[in-house]
Amino acid sequence: MTPWRGERLNRPNPLQGSNGVAFGPDGRLYVAQFLAGRISAVDPATGDVEVVVPADGPVRSPDDLAFGADGSMYIADLVPGRVWRRGPDGEYGLVSDEVKVPNGITCVGDRLFVNEMRMNGRLLELFPGGGDPVVLTDGLAFGNAMQLGPDGCLYYPHMISGQVWRIPPDGGVPEVVAEDVHEPVAVRFDLGGVLHVLSRGPEGIVTRVDLHGGGSRSLVTSGVTGLDNAAFDAENRMFVSSFASGGITELHPDGRTRPVVPRGLDGPYGVTIDLGGTVYAADHYRVARPEHPAEDGSDDVATEILRPFFHGITADGGLLHTTSQYGTVQTYDPADRSTRLRAAGLDQPLGIAAGADGTLVVAETGAGRVLAVDASDTVTVLAEGLGHPVDVALDADGRCYVSDDRAGAVLRIDDGEPVVVADGLGAPEGLAVHGDALFTVDTGHRRLWSLSLTTGERRVTAEDLPVGRPPGTAHGPAPALFTHGVPGLAPRFAGLAAAPDGSLLLSADAEGTVLRLTPDA
Repeated sequence: MTPWRGERLNRPNPLQGSNGVAFGPDGRLYVAQFLAGRISAVDPATGDVEVVVPADGPVRSPDDLAFGADGSMYIADLVPGRVWRRGPDGEYGLVSDEVKVPNGITCVGDRLFVNEMRMNGRLLELFPGGGDPVVLTDGLAFGNAMQLGPDGCLYYPHMISGQVWRIPPDGGVPEVVAEDVHEPVAVRFDLGGVLHVLSRGPEGIVTRVDLHGGGSRSLVTSGVTGLDNAAFDAENRMFVSSFASGGITELHPDGRTRPVVPRGLDGPYGVTIDLGGTVYAADHYRVARPEHPAEDGSDDVATEILRPFFHGITADGGLLHTTSQYGTVQTYDPADRSTRLRAAGLDQPLGIAAGADGTLVVAETGAGRVLAVDASDTVTVLAEGLGHPVDVALDADGRCYVSDDRAGAVLRIDDGEPVVVADGLGAPEGLAVHGDALFTVDTGHRRLWSLSLTTGERRVTAEDLPVGRPPGTAHGPAPALFTHGVPGLAPRFAGLAAAPDGSLLLSADAEGTVLRLTPDA
């Protein structure tokens, strides 16, 4: 085997996505990681990260958490629609499976409240000791992180309508507290009783509302793209999380930031390189540039565009073509930041490639098909009846190759029929063609295969790659793609792309980096 060496374009991400945060009884900041399926504890003084709730337990997609008076951790498990209690002894108990898309969760003494992240969502009180849930109110336009205010009311955002509401915990008529708030995703009170509303937008805006001063507002721009949640410690220091890039950041009142846990890539998934040598990664919530650091001095990578839910990406001239978990194919122009919709209503499109004539070839994974999208946005089926097509690649003659991770094979599409090029490859995902060689990354065995397009010879060119889930943590097939309008868990996808110099770019999704693989002379 000719060894290939790997070079990271960005640092590994200790928290691949950070969502709900809350200080625990031990003084550490506990972080729910929706995409990673785990909960970690962070020492705010040192930045040390310890996984407390691993991805191989009963909790599938933790999005928010809160601590009860007895030290129990309550977890909103968004996709399966469950709320869990993790006792101080580490034992798990199911509190409820009757909440649809549970997200915002908070404790008031021994009482537990949760809301739903959906249109016409509900705010409920749950009873860990048993008893039917009590609905305080409905009509939420996507609820999220909430907290008890100094006036004894529960405060919560309506993410879609840009409002903050409140309601007494014993029920009553809900009241609007603030309107026209910038993309609200979480509400938090500091120790002085000032309301902080976090924005999920690219600028990282926090709106401060003085409820005692007539509702006067002030804005702070943190620069943390995709804020998700926040927590204040005993010294009134504010720590924020980011669904778009993970990490934990201390945010000072004047807008200065201090990275506690560095940010980075949530995935990454698809990867590509343009003619100018710029590398782009499809990172679920954004398109990022892993070789370029963010301007705020953190270890995050630069965000090209913040938009869910990117998975596949390919460069074509000065354009970027992407697939989304929303079932769309889009073309994005970095020059003017415009987007053109090319196809919609697809079933979990993942890999994408561009032909010499501009035709886009797409692996429609959920439907078991390979599609073509021409310059006029007409969609045609190139092949159907496939098992689980993940990625596609085109050779110099325009022949289409497809990886099927469940069949362990790479296929070639000949006149609409799949022909096996190589099988027994474990779980091949990302595909790339360079010259006579077709490369694929096997996430099952964490290796890179090279297949000769002329002789059929195959060999392993790299091993022990940081791709795929750790052994024993696979959750199996994801649930329905959308539940109450909210996308389910992202399918894993280790992308691969060929650079003009003969190197390969690999989405190292097990550590949150992009690797440049180069043959060792």
